[in-house]
Amino acid sequence: MSRAIRTPRINNNDDSVRLTHVAVEVGAEVRTGDLLAEVETDKANFSVESEEAGFVLAICHKPGDSIAVGSVLLWLGDSPNEKAPTNEAVTDGAPQTAGTGASLKAQLLLRQWNLDEAVVPRAGYRLTAEEVERYVQSKGLTLPAAAAPQAVIDELPVVSGKTQDLNPQERGMLRSVLWHRDSAVPGYLELQYDARPWAAYAAAFQKSHKLMFDPLLSLLAFRLAGLAREHALLNSTVDGHSRYLYDHVNLGFTVQAGTTLYMVVVRNAETMTEKEFVDKLLALQRAAMKKSLRPEETTGATLAFTSMARWPVARHIPILPRHVSFIAAHVGAAADGSSTFGATYDHRVLTGFDAAQLLRELSRPPETTGQGEEPK
Repeated sequence: MSRAIRTPRINNNDDSVRLTHVAVEVGAEVRTGDLLAEVETDKANFSVESEEAGFVLAICHKPGDSIAVGSVLLWLGDSPNEKAPTNEAVTDGAPQTAGTGASLKAQLLLRQWNLDEAVVPRAGYRLTAEEVERYVQSKGLTLPAAAAPQAVIDELPVVSGKTQDLNPQERGMLRSVLWHRDSAVPGYLELQYDARPWAAYAAAFQKSHKLMFDPLLSLLAFRLAGLAREHALLNSTVDGHSRYLYDHVNLGFTVQAGTTLYMVVVRNAETMTEKEFVDKLLALQRAAMKKSLRPEETTGATLAFTSMARWPVARHIPILPRHVSFIAAHVGAAADGSSTFGATYDHRVLTGFDAAQLLRELSRPPETTGQGEEPK
């Protein structure tokens, strides 16, 4: 019996995604949890994994295609000899009627071009950014010269060699690096501080909760998530000519698992106590070591924290993850108890003053006894 694997919805404002990679071939046998494909929007990337075992009967799209959310991505069957259905139901559970609104990105484009939503043809229940862009092109409108993207010519050196495909983690890193280079306006600053109060706070927390590990880094990351509740800009990005304020605090935290660098994501950190956050982050770190992270555990970060305390480095300047405006950089304390906090920040969202003030607040532990209370 054939089963449809449908295109996932990554966020509420996008009715389509781009297929960036197909990891299987027609006829291949897959197991539960196997990677099938990778898709992305302008804000996130997502790995589509098989929810059941079976054989790939058909692949309905090719890399580079823009795919409607809810449409059939591929078909699985019980045997490789089955025939895939030819009629595809393109729906994600919403009625396919016109005139029921536009995605956030489509609304921004409508405002940019001063267009009435009603004049733009649509295929589904909600107007998409792609449909607005097609309409603009059909009418011969052009973007202002300042907004037109410039082609980047990157020629290989005249040296013999061979091409090697990137793995999923490397492709994710590449997307972040290119976004950092092409979209963000990164700045960097650092702050010297006394690390001893934080060390004492972490030691008290560890003793209170009878932990077998030093929770310092987890507590620092939780403090950063707490600051995001107090400072909305910290938990935002830029979308076109508008600020996009995230509804939830999803804290990204770098984890080195062997030779692979992950950014695990603690979702909805604003709803957690310190102990809940520490436990969740520990579970994600263990999953990273076992290479058993789920797609939603490595995507959707709204701000980030990274530490190189395990290596004797004095400074590191991290790359901003995609659509993240602030990543705190931590190094280990010196023998005299002094240390340094750094931060890479998106200057489109935060000023140097903002970033410095946030680092100053982050360098001080919360005024609690380390018993699991939330920071004041």
